[in-house]
Amino acid sequence: MKRPLLSLMLSCLIASPAIAGSSWHVYFGCYTGEKTGSKGILVSKFNSDTGALSEPALAAETGSPSFLAIHPDGKHLYSVGEMNVPGYKGGPVSAWSIHQPEGTLTFINKADSGGGAPCHISLDATGKMAMVSNYGGGSIASYPVKEDGSLGNAATFIQHQGSGADPGRQKGPHAHSLNRSPDNRYAFACDLGLDKVFTYKLDPAAATMTASGSVATPPGAGPRHFAFHPGGKFAFVNNEMLMSVSTYAYAAESGTLTLMDTVSTLPPADQGKPGLSTAETVAHPNGKFVYVSNRTHDTIAVFTCDSATGRLTLIQNAPAEGRIPRNFCLDPSGRWMIVAHQDSNSAALFKVDPDTGKLSFTGTRIKAGGAVCVRFLAAE
Repeated sequence: MKRPLLSLMLSCLIASPAIAGSSWHVYFGCYTGEKTGSKGILVSKFNSDTGALSEPALAAETGSPSFLAIHPDGKHLYSVGEMNVPGYKGGPVSAWSIHQPEGTLTFINKADSGGGAPCHISLDATGKMAMVSNYGGGSIASYPVKEDGSLGNAATFIQHQGSGADPGRQKGPHAHSLNRSPDNRYAFACDLGLDKVFTYKLDPAAATMTASGSVATPPGAGPRHFAFHPGGKFAFVNNEMLMSVSTYAYAAESGTLTLMDTVSTLPPADQGKPGLSTAETVAHPNGKFVYVSNRTHDTIAVFTCDSATGRLTLIQNAPAEGRIPRNFCLDPSGRWMIVAHQDSNSAALFKVDPDTGKLSFTGTRIKAGGAVCVRFLAAE
């Protein structure tokens, strides 16, 4: 039985069990320390009718929770700690209970990522397994999620091997993200260091992943983050090093990706400039638009998407209203976008034009120290 498209859109949208009501918690994963002033995971209140976004409060104190994932039941949140912890091979992967209506978090337990600098976490559609990518370690891991929301020991640990075209940044593997397929049968791991997207067969009941092939990206591209088109026929990967986004055709039965096209995320005048990099990829739930964040260029690239061919056309580079836009997220209605700014210690709210997909800054900017991840959850 096929799942409704609404439940299959994007990791930032599955944070809500249903699209209903107008009151939301907005969670921010942050880098912590003196530079950012942040102490852990932050939470704001958002009203999708009025666009009111509150200054955030501390939801839980923890070290550099740079990426977050919310369980489909809306009662548990998971984070990676992008830091070294004595007694751990890698950074911690933590489980939290969510308390309504405040949105505060209570620590449940943590597991070892098994590799350096865990930078991304996601869940399968059933919520039975968590998947982690270790950038520094160049490895991936999966964990069982127990009925009480706690994490078991790693059920799968896979070390990527090899190198890429750029001797400076691709001497070894750098796993950057893991995202599931719409039917929950496969997961796709972008490895910046190897210029590859790996496919893994999922077994949620056992919380395991099994290698099932890979596809190469353009040489020196540095694939980072991945998003499916809501129609399920296409996937989009932003290439951090080449400042581009690639479209892949997806064959659901075999779980294979075929590279179709690659386009720049920059206007012609800025293409080829040094010191720039992409970060996040998000497809709009209506399937008409795709968004990619450009760091240092400090813009959000807006593309129209041909739903029949997957072809992307750049129509806007909207100023991000802050320095180093990392992760960003559409609210579940697709009418609003919140962009996290790593170096400005802030986040900004944008209105999404429903006809063109273009972004307009609302004038709302909040303080969010070291914010690099945004997730929505319906408030009760």
